[in-house]
Amino acid sequence: MSEQHHHRCLITPVKEETPRPCWSVMIPTYNCANYLRETLASILAQDPGPEVMQIEVVDDHSTKDDPKAVVEEIGRGRVGFYQQPENVGHVKNFNTCIQRSRGKLIHLLHGDDCVRYGFYHKMQSVFDAHPQLGAAFCRHVFMDENGHWQCISELLQPESGILDNWLERIVIGQCIQTPSIVVQRNVYEKLGGFDNRFAYYYEDWEMWVRIATKYPVWYDVEPLAVYRLRSASNSGRTVRTGENMQEVRKGLDIVQSYLPAYMPKSTVSKLLKANRKCSAQHALRTASQMLVIGDIRTAIVQIREALKCSLSLEVIGWLVYFVSQGLARRVMIKVK
Repeated sequence: MSEQHHHRCLITPVKEETPRPCWSVMIPTYNCANYLRETLASILAQDPGPEVMQIEVVDDHSTKDDPKAVVEEIGRGRVGFYQQPENVGHVKNFNTCIQRSRGKLIHLLHGDDCVRYGFYHKMQSVFDAHPQLGAAFCRHVFMDENGHWQCISELLQPESGILDNWLERIVIGQCIQTPSIVVQRNVYEKLGGFDNRFAYYYEDWEMWVRIATKYPVWYDVEPLAVYRLRSASNSGRTVRTGENMQEVRKGLDIVQSYLPAYMPKSTVSKLLKANRKCSAQHALRTASQMLVIGDIRTAIVQIREALKCSLSLEVIGWLVYFVSQGLARRVMIKVK
């Protein structure tokens, strides 16, 4: 077994005698029970029944709330519950979700996110028509901690369909949020689970790249998934420490080690260089936002991490632009 495979959880096939529903909706949670009601309600509103859909919450040993009580209240026996005997971290908890799944299609839905009505019907019809797909995802809505919509993800192509040159596109940057994507279980069985070298961030991007190396991927233009932005989440905390961008660079190193098997090294180098520029731009945009709200320390952390990603002239230009825009908006807020 190669070193990179050693870091991937082995996903064992479902035992032959086990009933196989079409769906496994697996809900990883950790200290987010106050959002779990909305998550479960969004699934149960389109529940086709236990013969078609497994629904299970997998809790990473929450310490601040009681997700089991929410499952019992909302699920009323329909939703399964499993709790880790100790906290294992979100990557291992994701892999537990996959291993405990029985369905042919796996949907990992964070316990603070939700889906819009029609998500499961639309996605099942896609796989029924295109069984060769490794995964399918849709546009997603960003909402805040209070459930208010903020924006919709970028439109990747004008019509729904199998993505062209998807490997080259996903290598440049992450554009998928986990609640928007469905993966066939046999894909995880062949490629392994999420890479446990990631502790906080970017394990999903590496997985989507890995799938793109082997399988076609479908994109649906309708925004049927909703991703919640939370300052207390893993992503919010790692922004403050800079660990988010450190994980980005780790991901680039990992991906760089196996991409040459699927494309020329010169192409790999060009794409990863573009990723570093995009990653730096993202960090600088975050720094600008932090300046607006007066979080100078986080802004400095993100600027430092941006420059570790890329020192190109374009990045320096972005640095000047984003920081100036952040300072300008902060001044405007103070004046108002």
